[in-house]
Amino acid sequence: MPPHSPSAPPSAGLAATSPSGVVDNVGETPLLRLDRVTDDLPSTVTVCAKAEHLNPGGSVKDRPALRMIEEGLESGAFEPHQTLIDATSGNTGIAYAMIGAAMDLDVTLALPENASEERKKVLRSYGAELLLTDPMEGTDGAQRHVKEIVQEKPDRYFYPDQYNNDANWQSHYDGTGTEILEQTDGEITHFVTGLGTTGTFTGVSRRLKDYDNSIQCIALQPETAMHGMEGLKHMETAIVPGIYAPDEADAHMTCSTETAYAMTRRLAREDGLLVGPSAGANVATALEVARSLDAGVVATILCDTGTRYLSDDFWTEE
Repeated sequence: MPPHSPSAPPSAGLAATSPSGVVDNVGETPLLRLDRVTDDLPSTVTVCAKAEHLNPGGSVKDRPALRMIEEGLESGAFEPHQTLIDATSGNTGIAYAMIGAAMDLDVTLALPENASEERKKVLRSYGAELLLTDPMEGTDGAQRHVKEIVQEKPDRYFYPDQYNNDANWQSHYDGTGTEILEQTDGEITHFVTGLGTTGTFTGVSRRLKDYDNSIQCIALQPETAMHGMEGLKHMETAIVPGIYAPDEADAHMTCSTETAYAMTRRLAREDGLLVGPSAGANVATALEVARSLDAGVVATILCDTGTRYLSDDFWTEE
């Protein structure tokens, strides 16, 4: 919202500037230079992170959720009487639920039963219906459950299917990727982010490559199938999203849960950034890339807020 004019009375200022709603504030997040956790790098190398945890729904998933809902409503695929249903590890679900509450839409979400209690409480607070699925099957099991429900009653539901919806990656092409280019004055040399639905990596990478094909785009996965980084997929053992194009990555890297947790703690204690473990994995891997450079600008994503993980034990580990 534009700043209030000091020469105008308060009523005139309010009348001249209509307050924006929640959905109008998705995107345009700051790009933060990381200082303390990067203090071993030469001055010619910069690591910065897109503060997606500052979106109104607390994560990078606000962007694709809004785009998929808006395109569904505009195309007629999502009719007012229908309920939005999708599978989620938590963050896209929270974005759906937040936007659904703001737009008066019914939302039902399937997610693994072992999703953090904070996430489940947030979802219920927004009024979403939860379908808890087998924790051992992860988001793959949640996807299968949703598809069975939609197959039985296709007219009742709008199923955006975030793993296979082009609007997912397009939201990052038009938004996140373009913002990173603007915020680095086009000087970014490397981009690193983890793979979940793969929308962030796919959209941002395509935007960066269209600007300068020499920009190196690195895709990150958990080191093993059993890991503690909610939202990230170990592609070799998971249902691979339809929007994912692995050949578009210049390199593929992995990160262990322990490394991700350690960096998540460091970001909170050293840089004042309370974010989740997937953000810790992103920053740890971005630092690994940065240490191999003589000069460059490495950008990554702070995926979500750490307040969704406060009940997890890793905060007190050393």
